[in-house]
Amino acid sequence: MKKNKKSTMGKATQRMLVGGMMSEEQEAVLTPIQMVFFSFIKDKIAMVGVFCFLFIFACCMILPIFFPIDMYYQDVTQSNVEPGFGMLKVPKALSTDAGQLSLGSTFSVGIDNEGHVYEWGNFPTDKLKKLPKDMGRLTQVSAGLDHILAINENDEVITWGNDRMGLEAIPVELRMGEKPVEVYAGYQMSLALTDRGRLYSWGNSYIVDIKFPDGVQGHITSFDANNDIVIALTDSKEVVPLTKKSTAYSKVPDAVSGHAVDMAMSDESVAAVTEDGRVYAWGNNIKKTCNIPEEIQGHVKVIEGGRYHYTVLLDDGSVVSWGDGTFGQNQVPSINEPVKKISAGYYGNYAIGESNTVYSWGLDGYLMGTDDLGRDVFRRLLKGGRMTMTVGAIAVIISTIIGVVVGGVSGYKGGKIDNIMMRLTEIVSSLPFLPFAIILSAIIGNSITETQRIIMIMVILGFLSWPGIARLVRGSVLAEREQEFVTAAKALGVKEWGIIFRHILPNVITVIIVNATLDFATCMLTESSLSFIGFGVTEPNATWGNMLNSARNATVIEKYWWRWVFPSIVLAISTISINCIGDGLRDAVDPKSKER
Repeated sequence: MKKNKKSTMGKATQRMLVGGMMSEEQEAVLTPIQMVFFSFIKDKIAMVGVFCFLFIFACCMILPIFFPIDMYYQDVTQSNVEPGFGMLKVPKALSTDAGQLSLGSTFSVGIDNEGHVYEWGNFPTDKLKKLPKDMGRLTQVSAGLDHILAINENDEVITWGNDRMGLEAIPVELRMGEKPVEVYAGYQMSLALTDRGRLYSWGNSYIVDIKFPDGVQGHITSFDANNDIVIALTDSKEVVPLTKKSTAYSKVPDAVSGHAVDMAMSDESVAAVTEDGRVYAWGNNIKKTCNIPEEIQGHVKVIEGGRYHYTVLLDDGSVVSWGDGTFGQNQVPSINEPVKKISAGYYGNYAIGESNTVYSWGLDGYLMGTDDLGRDVFRRLLKGGRMTMTVGAIAVIISTIIGVVVGGVSGYKGGKIDNIMMRLTEIVSSLPFLPFAIILSAIIGNSITETQRIIMIMVILGFLSWPGIARLVRGSVLAEREQEFVTAAKALGVKEWGIIFRHILPNVITVIIVNATLDFATCMLTESSLSFIGFGVTEPNATWGNMLNSARNATVIEKYWWRWVFPSIVLAISTISINCIGDGLRDAVDPKSKER
C-alpha cells in the first residue's frame, strides 16, 4: 500500500510541476536531475533554442539522404543562379499553343504556332530579355548557355543575348542566300545547317575544333554537339564525328552505320536511332547515359539529349527518359495524350502533346541558389552543417574527457599533484589557439589528406579547449570530497578512482553538461573561423565556414547575396540556440544565478 501511494504521489507531483505548481514537500520527492529537468523545460527561451537547434540538426543529418551531393561536382553553366523556381514554368499563353521549345542553361525559349517568341526562367544576362526588333514570324529557336538563335519566315538567322566571342558574327553565307533549316546555340558557339547540307559555325573557335572528313560537307541532314565535338548525320544515314582525332565518340557501332535516322548527344556520349527503332549509345557511360532501357528498343522515333540524360519519343506517342536523375530529369510525368514533339537540354525536358499542351520535368530551380561553381547552396548547406556539427561535437567530447579526468584527479588528490596539473592547465590555456592552429595547418596541412586534416582540426580543438572545464570540475570536486558520503566510501575501502568517477562526478555531472553545451557552440564557431580564413576544412568538402569564405568579396556580397546570407543565418541560429540551451541549463542547475 505504501509503495502504491508513493508511486501515485510521484505522478501527481510531476503533473503539478508541469502545471507550474510546486510545494516544498513535492520538491523533496524529486531527485536533483528531475528538479533540473522541470526547471529547464519551464524556461521558454531555452526551449525555443532546443527546438531551433534540433530542427537544424535533424535537417543536416537526415535531409542529405534525400538530397545527395557529389562534393566534386562542378558546372559553370549553373553558376550564381538566384534562389527560386520557375525555370520550366511555361508562360500561360504558350502552355496550350506551343509550336517549338528549347532549353538553355537556366532559361527556356519557345514559339507558338503563330511564330511569336516567349522567354522564361532565370536569365544569366539581361541581354536575353532584349528581343531584337522586327524579327518577324519565327519558325525555329534554340537556346544556349546565355544566347539564343532563331530562324524567321524569311530564312534569316537572328541571334540575341551575349555577343562575346563573336557570337553576333553570323557567317556571310547565311546572310547572302543560303537557306538555314536548323540552328544550334551551344556553349559560346553557334551552328547552322542549310538546305544544301552545309554546316556553318561561329563564336569561340577554341571550344570545338570542327574538321570535316572528305565527302561530308554538303551531305549533312542533321547534327548535334557538346563542349567537345560536333556529330553529323548524313544523307547516307551515317553518323560522322566532325573531327580527325580518335575519341570515344569516334567508335560508331557497326549497326548504326548506314542505318541511322536520328541522333543526339549528351556531354559524354552519343546515341543514335536506327531504321528499326532501336537505340545505340557509345562514348563515356557517365551517369548511365549508355544504359538504354530494353523495353523501348524497336519503338523509338525521335531522340533528344541533355547534359547527362536522354529522352525519346516512341511510336505510340509515349515518352521515356534515362540517365542522370539528380534533378528528376529522367522521371517522365503522367501524360494523358500522345506526344508529337519532345525537347531536352541541360537538366530539363519538354513534351508537346497532340493538343499543343506542354509538359515539363527536370530542373525547375534551386531553393537557395548556386555558388560560383554551379553547386547547389542548399545541398552544400546541409552537408556543411553535418561537417561543422561533427567537428564541434567530437572536439567537445575530447576536451570534456580530458577536462573531467584532469579536474577530477586534481581536485580529489590536492597537494603536489593538484599544483602540477593546474600549472599544466595554465600552460595549455595560455597557448593562442588560432595562431597555433594556423601555424600547424600551414606546416603540415599540405602533406596530409583531407580526412587527416579534418581529424587534426578536431584533435587540436579538443586538446586546446579542456582547461576551462578542468578548472570547473576541480572546484566542484574540491567541494564534494569533504562530504560525508566520500568519507563513508573511503571507510568501506572503495578505490580512489571509484570514489572520483562513481561517487563524486555524478554529483557534478550537471555542471559538466552545461559547460560542454556552451563549448559545443564555441567549437562550431572556431571551426567555422578556421575554415573561413582557409586553415580549416578545405574545398571541395563543405562547412559553413568555407562556404562563407568563398563569398568574401564585394561582388558576391552585392550581387550574389544568397551565397553568404543563408550560411550566416544558419550558423548564427545554431550557435545562439546552443548558448540559450546552455544558459537555460545553468539557470536550472543553479537557480540563484538568475539573481546575480
